[in-house]
Amino acid sequence: MTQPVHATVVAHWASGRGWRAAALFGPPGAGKSDLALRLMGAGWRLAADDYAHLFAASGRLYARAPRTIAGKIEVRGVGIVSAGTLDLARVVLAVELAPEPVERLPDPALKRVQGVDLPLLRLNPREASAGEKVAAVIARL
Repeated sequence: MTQPVHATVVAHWASGRGWRAAALFGPPGAGKSDLALRLMGAGWRLAADDYAHLFAASGRLYARAPRTIAGKIEVRGVGIVSAGTLDLARVVLAVELAPEPVERLPDPALKRVQGVDLPLLRLNPREASAGEKVAAVIARL
């Protein structure tokens, strides 16, 4: 198994497509878990919080939580809580969290993870619409 990557992974069920995940990348305190909690409140499932094993197979990227943190999410100001999780998720989107406003109409970008190119969304996770933006992009993929 690969070394864990500093990322939170959440997945959404799409009829006819199955579970499709977004990997949230950012430094500690960037808002990865907070955005994941908001997405989970909208019906998404947690695959991994804060650290994830990301690995490629047949040209696709997959994620799973390290065993020591599987089924748990850190809720800042509350502590570590249990969460319903997926054991394995196919990652189709990379999300880079930025503390500053992002470009209004950015050119398409990619992030290479474990040799797989993923569409890249840059966003400020503190914006109220951050979860809806992730959902809108992943629905188009």
